[in-house]
Amino acid sequence: MKVGALIEPRAPGAAEFAVAAERLGVASLWVPEVWGYDALTGLAFLAAKTTDIGLGTFVVQLGSRSPALLATSALSLQELSGGRFTLGLGTSGPGVMEGWHGVRFRRPVQTTRETVEIIRIISRGERLEHSGEIYPLPLPDGDGSVLRPLVRPAHVPVYNAAMGPQNLRLTGEVADGWLGNAFIPEASEVFLGPLREGAELAGRTLADLDLVAPVAVEFADSREEGDAAARRHAEGYAFTIGAMGVRSGGQERSDPGRYSGRNFYSDAFSRLGYGDEVRTVTELWRAGRREEARRAVPLDLGRLTNLVGTDDAIADRIGRYRDVGITTLLAKLDGDYDAQLTALERLIAIVADQ
Repeated sequence: MKVGALIEPRAPGAAEFAVAAERLGVASLWVPEVWGYDALTGLAFLAAKTTDIGLGTFVVQLGSRSPALLATSALSLQELSGGRFTLGLGTSGPGVMEGWHGVRFRRPVQTTRETVEIIRIISRGERLEHSGEIYPLPLPDGDGSVLRPLVRPAHVPVYNAAMGPQNLRLTGEVADGWLGNAFIPEASEVFLGPLREGAELAGRTLADLDLVAPVAVEFADSREEGDAAARRHAEGYAFTIGAMGVRSGGQERSDPGRYSGRNFYSDAFSRLGYGDEVRTVTELWRAGRREEARRAVPLDLGRLTNLVGTDDAIADRIGRYRDVGITTLLAKLDGDYDAQLTALERLIAIVADQ
């Protein structure tokens, strides 16, 4: 099992942290992208400061760039980093895509499939012809030409951040890895079952994918401190459950040709067995009762989707992730960089002892 870590490249001390993490044996550094700084620029900076550590996006939002630009940007980073780059991508949601990028949020699974197909074509250095439903290239009613990319062919590993069954099957079928938000080892088949089905469609197994579980990591000196940390992380899900997938003003989308108003995280938590609790949190949040909504999030959502607690408790959780086939733990850390490095060192030691 490998250990990766999230990083904000623009924060003071980030380059020194990256070098120290590489020295500790951290396998990869991952940069998020929401509606702030982009992920690719920061990774180019880290590539120049490090030597061997892997570099990935967690995640770039599909639709924010054309598939061709995404492919050539990924190939640029692959070239500049000496082959250390991994493209982590995801569909995001309508709040970001339509509110920030001005791109209609339609058919996310098909958009993912076609984007990966185009990335593969360009990565092979082939002429770009694609008879897609979302991205027909060249445009059939336009004056565009079939072009060959002006880049050196190279493989770019593509990891997909998928939560719904269809997107999970697609990930198993076409991706090199899976970025598994909200993963709970005790209910692993909710996610791994569809991933396995997709992999089998492509004539492979789950062992052919890097299965990445993003986890907040917080060490505690006692069980009580661990429970308090788990409670904080649980309450952090209230916004995710209550606000994502909803228009400002609280009105869900009803146009079946676009977005249905569903919340991917809430759907996933419901499949994990927390449907009643999710509905309660959603109702409280939309009613403006935010503190009650936070308190209504089940403690288990903070405890079971993260690594929080004493060293022994975290070691037990890591064993459960390992037993179900997770191959990379992606650590999300708080505090200054010295504290983060201390936590990473403890985490790597526990993983090594498993």
